[in-house]
Amino acid sequence: MTPADLLQDHFTRIVESADTVLDGLTEDQLAHRPAPEANSIAWLVWHLARVQDDHVAAVAGLEQVYTEQGYGERFGLPFDPAEIGYGQDSDDVARVSAGADLLADYLHAVHEQTLRYLATLTAEDLDRVVDEHWDPPVTLGMRLVSVVDDDTQHVGQAAYVRGLLGV
Repeated sequence: MTPADLLQDHFTRIVESADTVLDGLTEDQLAHRPAPEANSIAWLVWHLARVQDDHVAAVAGLEQVYTEQGYGERFGLPFDPAEIGYGQDSDDVARVSAGADLLADYLHAVHEQTLRYLATLTAEDLDRVVDEHWDPPVTLGMRLVSVVDDDTQHVGQAAYVRGLLGV
């Protein structure tokens, strides 16, 4: 198994988990927040897809799926198209409302772009520095693992909120 194969497998598990979370939920259920400051399933899935889209597009030199394929307009959110959810407050979280089909469509489109990019990578590519704003500088491998980690945490949070719904 190559490093690219390993990353592709992990990103695929994130999508599969998200599909399970989204399956059969209504917009009201997706918008449910178990506490006033908590994140909803809709926000969590939107955010994990935005993070993956933003970060992978940046290292791959690609346009984000969100803008290139019109998902920004389809979601109709009152945010700058570059917004990925990082640091958003409770009011912003409440503004993310979407159906399961749209959330899944967007995540799958991002996933497809991610898989196409990962298929081009060699083990040596993972050592390329992609961000010198940190000490030590961030390599491509570190960035991709960071996205996997962030997405895994958020899909797990979404699954937990679904469990609280009792569905």
